[in-house]
Amino acid sequence: MERRGPADLLLFFITLVLLAIGLIMVLSASSYEAMIDYNDALHYFKRQLIFMALGFVFMFIMMNIKPEFIKGLAVPAMICCVIMLLLLPIIGVEVGGSKRWLGTTTVRFAPAEIAKPVVIVFFAMWLSSIGKKNLQTFKGFFYTLLILAVIPGLVVIEDLGTAIVIAGALVCMMIAAEVPWKYLGGTMGIGLLGVIGMIVVKPYRMKRITAFLDPFADPSNTGYQVVQSLYAIGSGWLFGVGLGASRQKLFYLPERHTDFIFSIICEELGFVGGSFVILLFAMFIWRGFYIALHLDDKFKSLTAFGLTAVIGIQAMVNIGVAVGAMPVTGITLPFISYGGTSLSFMLATVGFLLNMSRYMRH
Repeated sequence: MERRGPADLLLFFITLVLLAIGLIMVLSASSYEAMIDYNDALHYFKRQLIFMALGFVFMFIMMNIKPEFIKGLAVPAMICCVIMLLLLPIIGVEVGGSKRWLGTTTVRFAPAEIAKPVVIVFFAMWLSSIGKKNLQTFKGFFYTLLILAVIPGLVVIEDLGTAIVIAGALVCMMIAAEVPWKYLGGTMGIGLLGVIGMIVVKPYRMKRITAFLDPFADPSNTGYQVVQSLYAIGSGWLFGVGLGASRQKLFYLPERHTDFIFSIICEELGFVGGSFVILLFAMFIWRGFYIALHLDDKFKSLTAFGLTAVIGIQAMVNIGVAVGAMPVTGITLPFISYGGTSLSFMLATVGFLLNMSRYMRH
């Protein structure tokens, strides 16, 4: 029986700092809008506190459940996620032109956010059980590829950005599992063709691509979000215009407390503040991979690798969109952006990472 040690305090501390920054920036970025819409400048801030408290409950639970128990739940949890994602196009709540939520217009949750940790645990179970030798055969790889494609394939119907994040994390797990590069190259090629196909099918996605290539060609329409984001970041210079002093949050920049909160960080706290946030995410990724590399059990190691990758990739994509380096994808910045399902399940993810860190060899 494996001996459990203390949880990794550095990873926990990094998460706490990111959460603290998130609370402050959600309050700053949303207060004006909340005052106009709800006559309460603290509306989004208070809701974020509730989501965070729920997330800490999930974190505590996931820190104290045996990984083997979670592994045993992987199959039924995966089936539930597939069912929820299949229901989205039928009974999903439409917001902003896409059906990413189940529930009502006031109380809803995003199945894709739940699917992120679930599919990673399921994929880690598969990769650890099939064995390295079978993974290096075409038959074994083909079955692995089918499993890999299920959740991203369902998510991509309504949410291309999240599908790319999940698929990216699963590919990272395949690399860690030592799947031959000749197969990985084919996987990435098929994935790229799939992404191109989904962009062509949905006209608004093509507009996002053209806006990314030259946002200033149509600054009042397709390039509006990126242009306003760049204005916000450029206004911050080195130390920012001051906490709470953003001008872009006054209904110039859309999704200021969700998808584009990094732009507000850069405007108010400058290059120094934005760089500090990036440094924190880099430290989180390093620590998560450190934990994964110091676990002897293959399932635990691959799960830690995948959970770290999904958070790291999502952060990189969100920041890339904010600075104009990537097309607009509509995904949030982990731990910092306002969001219920996303924040709660991100903290559950960290809880499971901390759980597995207790089994590290020292």
